[in-house]
Amino acid sequence: MREELYDIARRVGTAGYYCMVPDFYYRNGKRIHFEFRNDKNQTISINRLEGEKLREIQARPKLTNKMVIDDTGAILKFLDGAERVRHGGVGAIGFCMGGRYVMGAAGSYPEHFVASASLHGTTLISDRDDSPHLLAGNLRGEFYCGFAEHDSHAPLAMVEELETLLKPCQVRYRFTVHPGAEHGYSLPGRDVHDKRATARDWELIFAMFHRQIPPHVA
Repeated sequence: MREELYDIARRVGTAGYYCMVPDFYYRNGKRIHFEFRNDKNQTISINRLEGEKLREIQARPKLTNKMVIDDTGAILKFLDGAERVRHGGVGAIGFCMGGRYVMGAAGSYPEHFVASASLHGTTLISDRDDSPHLLAGNLRGEFYCGFAEHDSHAPLAMVEELETLLKPCQVRYRFTVHPGAEHGYSLPGRDVHDKRATARDWELIFAMFHRQIPPHVA
């Protein structure tokens, strides 16, 4: 849980949406927080960490796709009864491993999710029996992915495979591969932040949201 995620939620909220930032690590009993900065006060991306700092992140509590899908069900139940929440379609935005969880949640609750976005999502396709790509046929509405040209967690071969997989599905799929961008490019304040790529992603995400979930107008 980091302030940059709350800033992103505020950005979505100011566009007319009820926005939540879930803490999926709540089972650990305390907030999990990593934020290593360089001499420019930029957050150092995981691909540029080494030694003890990298080992500290790698030793974080285990979080499975099933845990997130189960918790998403609880979030949806809460929204059904929450005040000032208009019933209807739901959207989701995930970064890094969150991009994988968004795809899994959208495929698990297709009656709810109609506008989902995965930005530099990791391991969207794998040999695991809970890989989110196995739910591709369930996806509804629209699904957008932003990818970095240089990303070992989402190599271009996987990007091409995902496009082939989603092309015949009912969901309207769109993706962008940002030239020169690295994994983690869309998070502000990062040492790898790509302002142009991020601006393009948000343009496409908000357009998708407006089509599928018209925002509240006071």
